[in-house]
Amino acid sequence: MSTTHFGFESVDEQDKARHVRGVFDSVASKYDVMNDLMSGGLHRAWKAYTVMVANLREGSKVLDIAGGTGDLSLAFSKKVGASGEVVHTDINEAMLRVGRSRLIDKGVLLPTLVCDAEQLPFPDAHFDVVSVAFGLRNMTHKDAALREMCRVLKPGGRLLVLEFSRVAKPLTKAYDWYSFKVLPTLGKLVAGDDASYRYLAESIRMHPSQDELKTLMKQCGFGHVDYHNMTGGIVALHVGIKC
Repeated sequence: MSTTHFGFESVDEQDKARHVRGVFDSVASKYDVMNDLMSGGLHRAWKAYTVMVANLREGSKVLDIAGGTGDLSLAFSKKVGASGEVVHTDINEAMLRVGRSRLIDKGVLLPTLVCDAEQLPFPDAHFDVVSVAFGLRNMTHKDAALREMCRVLKPGGRLLVLEFSRVAKPLTKAYDWYSFKVLPTLGKLVAGDDASYRYLAESIRMHPSQDELKTLMKQCGFGHVDYHNMTGGIVALHVGIKC
């Protein structure tokens, strides 16, 4: 029986997706409010930078993996125009339902699909850009997911991985205190769920560092990979080019 990490716990590989689904089922209705509170609104700047780096054009085809409540899908749709395509996906139906409702409320109707990033139901070389924001660290087999993302990209297409990463060393103590003391308390008060936000803090520590993820992306088929640290390394945007 193979095991993997769920935060600091070890669980059966086959059970991790169920555990992660439980986390996001629990927080879906308060996800956007908590994002604003946890980051002081900075997540909006991180996502805006991601959209800028995507460098989309009219008619581009985009796959938004772990698209959740639809922030990036909405921003991408404005860039690709009526002739483009943005596919909004997530493995978690509750999150996807919230996102789809938000998009419809804003007058945007996009293809919306529950799917597993490790087994993408799309043809080879179909998308110009694939994006995964704050979702890769929750995936059981990151290498399998990254290979799938590479497969569905056109040659010259780019993968954008926006994810929590390793903070600069001078910030470590303060960041640990905030992560393990403040976040669970905030989650309890606002979302009625401290355990899910304790998992968030733990999952960040178990995720590969900036350089480790860069190496992994290269091993999974990306010819050129670079990353951009934001807010002292709390978040990093990795950009992989399929050559």
